[in-house]
Amino acid sequence: MSTFSIFLQSDFGLALIRFFICLVVNWVIIDRLYYPKSKRRDFYFTFSIITIAIFFLVYFMMSMDRGKATMGVGLGLFGIFSIMRYRTDSMPVREMTYLFVVVCLSVIHALESNYKELLVIDIITIGAICFCEMRLKMRSTKLIQYDRIELIKPDRYDDLKTDLEERTGLKILKIDVGGIDFLKDTAVLSVTYENTRGGTNKVDSQFKVRKSQWREV
Repeated sequence: MSTFSIFLQSDFGLALIRFFICLVVNWVIIDRLYYPKSKRRDFYFTFSIITIAIFFLVYFMMSMDRGKATMGVGLGLFGIFSIMRYRTDSMPVREMTYLFVVVCLSVIHALESNYKELLVIDIITIGAICFCEMRLKMRSTKLIQYDRIELIKPDRYDDLKTDLEERTGLKILKIDVGGIDFLKDTAVLSVTYENTRGGTNKVDSQFKVRKSQWREV
């Protein structure tokens, strides 16, 4: 038996096979399902590196003391990384969901050695993401400082929507009214529109406004 065959049959060799499977599955999720709509290279990089780091971290944590290692170690790490937040920038809900999926699959592949079960889990996960991405249309939100303050009244919603669609070229789905400045005759609107081009506006996502500051027209 060759040295390579012996290596593949060792614990670490089998772990590398599971790692390769995990890498391929997460790549499909990140590159084929997440990136085409978001176009966020920063999160693409983050998800890819987290896949590698968490897999090996969980694997070596579980193998440090095989006699005492339990599922609690893996579940504890899973909980820590699944609630991880980056303090330098807020993470949208969609990105947090993909981060959760990537962490989940990395932990599962590091712990589970049954390839049939891994295959079923991977197929179900990818299938569910494909269904949701195909079923749900991409929507984005943009903040607009609006000058025609007479149109923000609830009974003139149709006129407001028509004016915004003509001036922005967007297919608007929902309009929320925020701060109103009667001295300057302006109002801040939160406009939800159908994003047919894909991607998210990184500038718009930086604004954090309390829900109590807005009312639906």
